[in-house]
Amino acid sequence: MAVRAYWKGSLKLSLVSCPVLLYPASTSVDKTRFHMINRETGNRLKQQMVDAETGDVVESDQKGRGYELKKGEYVEIDKDELEAVQIESNHTIDIDSFVPKDEIDKRYLNHPYYIAPDGKAGLDAFAVIRDAMKDQDRVALARIVLTNREHVIAIEPLGKGLLGTTLRYPYEVRNEDDYFDDIRNPKISKDMVELASHILDTKAAHFDPSKFRDEYENALKTLVRRKAAGKPVKSAEHEERPDNVINLMDALKQSLKAKVSAKRRPHSPVRRTTHRPAKKVHRSAARARKAS
Repeated sequence: MAVRAYWKGSLKLSLVSCPVLLYPASTSVDKTRFHMINRETGNRLKQQMVDAETGDVVESDQKGRGYELKKGEYVEIDKDELEAVQIESNHTIDIDSFVPKDEIDKRYLNHPYYIAPDGKAGLDAFAVIRDAMKDQDRVALARIVLTNREHVIAIEPLGKGLLGTTLRYPYEVRNEDDYFDDIRNPKISKDMVELASHILDTKAAHFDPSKFRDEYENALKTLVRRKAAGKPVKSAEHEERPDNVINLMDALKQSLKAKVSAKRRPHSPVRRTTHRPAKKVHRSAARARKAS
């Protein structure tokens, strides 16, 4: 079954354009989800909007949107007023610039999409744009309107197609200084860094998402299957956490201390035991017998 395109339009670079299709590159369809139900009847529950002050149920024709100016004070925004400021999609991905791939801050990456050519008409133009980016190792920054909002989207080659990732705006990204300013810079010895590097080397690997295991999701599926089959469900056995938890820095310090102690420890003198040759021992015994 063919997947339905999320968006349909054109990819435009200067005077060159080609029809393209946009598909979500991620999905949460296979995740286990639960509904709220009535435990007495087994029926599904539905939510109702309730006035926070009066507790009365609010019907759909009474619902509106409001922006909170201050605590408990809202300015109401009508549907027509909201639609007036919404951006109408021209169904075009306008490429504005090309930037080096390593300059894109990963914190700005938001939602990924697959971009594929729509039919054979613009296939040549699509391939030219894709291959030019491959040669230059650059990422296109473009603008696209999705759900009445304009987004900046980063486009890069991926296999035979393109990967487009919407980017967050600066106001959506928190400043790291607010969280890192209080972090002190302790003096770390070269030996400790080398020990840590050794640990990293022993765990070196390649990025392979096929090895990712969602243990919680697997446990949920098992739980649902057993309950549906009427089988007993075992209670989870919580492992006791050890009291003497040692973090990486403590372990490194202990390892370093043991290493230094081994270097500084004086070598204890080895006692040499002198053994007389067997012949001399026999001769001494014979002389002692003659003397007596």
